Amino acid sequence: MVRTGFPHYFFAIPRFALLAGALVISGFAQTPAKVLIRVPVANLFSAPSTDTDVVSQAIYDSEVSVLEQKDGFTHVRTPDSYTGWIRDEDLLPQPAASSAAFAQVRSLSANLYREPDVTRHAPLLTVPFETRLEIIPQAPPENEDYLRVRLLDQREAWIDRGDVDLTPRLLTIPESIELAKRFLGITYTWGGRSSFGYDCSGFTQMLVRSRGIIMPRDADLQAAWSGLTPVERKQLKPGDLLFFGKAPDHITHTGMYIGKGHFIHDTTNGHPGVQVSRLNDQPWTRLLVAARRVK
Repeated sequence: MVRTGFPHYFFAIPRFALLAGALVISGFAQTPAKVLIRVPVANLFSAPSTDTDVVSQAIYDSEVSVLEQKDGFTHVRTPDSYTGWIRDEDLLPQPAASSAAFAQVRSLSANLYREPDVTRHAPLLTVPFETRLEIIPQAPPENEDYLRVRLLDQREAWIDRGDVDLTPRLLTIPESIELAKRFLGITYTWGGRSSFGYDCSGFTQMLVRSRGIIMPRDADLQAAWSGLTPVERKQLKPGDLLFFGKAPDHITHTGMYIGKGHFIHDTTNGHPGVQVSRLNDQPWTRLLVAARRVK
């Protein structure tokens, strides 16, 4: 089984500046600079314009590599080797390496407040599942129900301890299936890669990532990925990935088999969102063109 964390890259230290709200980067001719996502969810566009299609997303505090800049946009590469254009205003220079501890959001979304009280003010920020947050040490803890964290803009905030994992761990296949069911009803979003809205391949990629496995972003790339091995339909096991389309070389949809002839997926069929379907029902039984299992 291929188990890996997010890839690390070695790079020369670039020079950063923030001028009139724009990100200015220089000194990365040989190796990519790194920047952070400063908004809860940032869209990656196919070209340097918001009038183009969304190809993927990146979430708050995640790291992306800079490829080039143009017209207020930065061309980036995400840790899963996907590329797209992000608005400069959605990016922040990466600070120096820190030994700070981090918590990871386990709820489908989590509110961050200016004080440990949900009633006094509106949230400072609402972030999606998997968001990393820097913990501000508290000895002894100032509030047993809340955790104090530092935002990327250096503001301090408070989050309910029930919204985060302090020691996130890799999930088993049964646990990843139970995780998938937590997202039932979450809306479908083309290019979506967060709990605010996934697309089909973003959803399965997240489920496989919960097991510590980083696979490609798109359904056709996933089906062709060397980290998966072909499986016959009659040999399906829970956790296997299903791929649908007009032909094996024209895959347009994916989901995860959960056993007893059912699979979970994010689809626009019937109603847009995460749902459980029967593999023997139409159109799925007709469109199934491949099944894969993580090696």
